[in-house]
Amino acid sequence: MHTALMILLLVSSVILTVSILLQSSNSDGLSGSIAGGAEQLFGKKKSRGYDGILSKITTFAAIAYIVIALVLVAIFN
Repeated sequence: MHTALMILLLVSSVILTVSILLQSSNSDGLSGSIAGGAEQLFGKKKSRGYDGILSKITTFAAIAYIVIALVLVAIFN
């Protein structure tokens, strides 16, 4: 059981790391925050595309990582 949980923890941590690294940056610097605010608000729908999928994967992997880590601590301490 310990080995299976450790493997699941490893897999979820790799998925979490990769999904965070693949996400696009939110900041465009000072000029992007002044001029590009309306474009971000009205121009793009990020919830349906690639960024939305990566956001959901990141959320799921983070929850799985935390739950597995807590289970490992609770069971084997």
